[in-house]
Parts: sequence; C-alpha cells; structure tokens
Amino acid sequence: MRTLTTLPGNSQKLDGGAMFGNAPRAMWERWMPADELHRIDLGCRALLVREDDRNVLVETGIGAFFSPELKDRYGVQESRHVLLDNLAAQGLSDADIDVVVLTHLHFDHAGGLLAAWEEGRPPRLLFPRARFVTGRRQWQRARQPHARDRASYIPELLELLEASGRLELLDDGRTSEALGPNWRFHVSDGHTPGQLLPEVAMPGGPVLFAGDLVPGAPWVHLPITMGYDRFPEGLIEEKTALLEDLLARGGRLVFTHDPKVAMGRLSRDAKGRFGLSESSGEVMGLAE
Repeated sequence: MRTLTTLPGNSQKLDGGAMFGNAPRAMWERWMPADELHRIDLGCRALLVREDDRNVLVETGIGAFFSPELKDRYGVQESRHVLLDNLAAQGLSDADIDVVVLTHLHFDHAGGLLAAWEEGRPPRLLFPRARFVTGRRQWQRARQPHARDRASYIPELLELLEASGRLELLDDGRTSEALGPNWRFHVSDGHTPGQLLPEVAMPGGPVLFAGDLVPGAPWVHLPITMGYDRFPEGLIEEKTALLEDLLARGGRLVFTHDPKVAMGRLSRDAKGRFGLSESSGEVMGLAE
C-alpha cells in the first residue's frame, strides 16, 4: 500500500522576471501576478510517500533556517518551520521520516533539513533517523559550486549531511539502496548538474516529482524556463523527452514551486502543446 500527500513548506516571493527567464512580463503575469516589488508568490512543496513500513519525504522546501536579514532578502514569508507543522498534521514528526530524497541541494529545496533559525545557535540537522538520498554529481557540484550558483548552497548543511553517516549518493541510472528497485529516477542537468527527479508508480498512472525541471504549471509549456537555469536550451530538450514519455504513460506531475497547483495530469492539445488535463490543490492520502 502506498499513499501520496503533498505538504506545503515555507513560502517565498521572488522576482517574476527571474523565475520566467526570457518570457515577457505581459505573458507570465497572466499566470502569476506580481506585487509592487515585481515579486510573485511561490510555494516550496514536499511530497510525503507513505509505504507499508516506512515514510519517504521528497524534498523539504526552504525551511526557516535563514537569519532575519537573509529571510527578507529571499522573500521567505514565515518564521516558523511550516513543513514540520504540516508533518504534525499527518501525525508525524521529522523523527518519523525514514528516507529524505533531495532532487538537488539548492537551499529552497534542502533548507528544510535544518531547524529554524535561533540567534546564537549553529545550524542543526533535523530528521535524525532518515537516510538522505541525492545525486553524486549534484553533491560534487554543491561541494565545488560555480560562481553563478555558489549562493544557492548551504555549506553548513553539506557538512552536517556528510557527518551524519546517512548520506547516499546515487550515480546516474542507479537504484537507491535505501529506497529499493521500485523507485525510478530521471536525471536532469538543465537547471543544475545531476538533478534527480523521482517517479512513483501509482495505479492511476506514474507520478513524477518535477523539481526545478518543471517547477509549476506554467513551466509545462516547453519554451518557458527560469533565469536560474544553467542550461536553458538543454533543459527544454530534457523537458520535451520527459513529458513525451510521461504523457504516453498517463503520467502526472507534482509541482514544488506552484503556490496553487500541487499536481496535474499531462495532456496535449491539437497543436502539440503540452498542458494539464486536470489539476488539483494539495493532495491528501492519494491511494487510488
């Protein structure tokens, strides 16, 4: 038995132009209106997969680890650790999670591994029983980042993960020892090298946690990329291949950054453009 529940974490406001790359504002603002500072609302959503004998969490969002100054800089809206609140609503704490899957190690996807900021206290790693699964190439990137994305990583978090003795680094195409053969991973390099996107088999069709390859419903459209993407043209090619494959198999996407749409089923219109035939807000205990 496997059930899926989407869990909102801390939310953000970021510059809309940065989030939509070279798409004109007149287009993207129809999808996500901007505030007076040109920022759009963004979620940082995780996916809880409850299996017979374990709890797997895909990503942890941005969390609440930033100091007040950095919290304001990056548009984090809440001071409490929202993901922990939403785990508690499911009757769980961070100590009940057996495996945490990290698509990549940017702070808005992995920062929730850390306890909320407290003045005078060093960063503290949560999830004391969990194995942490991420890609080897992404780990290498995080340890030796490019100047363009150096600020996206948390050096203290990397040190805590390594010291935990519970870090599993996956080579491309390899099965996770912690998760077993029933979990499939797709590799994407367009946003950041070695991003791993987990696919969960469900009776109603596969469910893919789309990470920053497709961060929200508007990015299902093939030409739409983010200014944060390292290799936008390569990302579009990766997105095309993956969406073609998922569409043929009746697949659905879970969106980490869309503030309103948590999951949607892929479709294609008469002109060959990808879209969603159905979409939903937060998903609670999907079992089918």
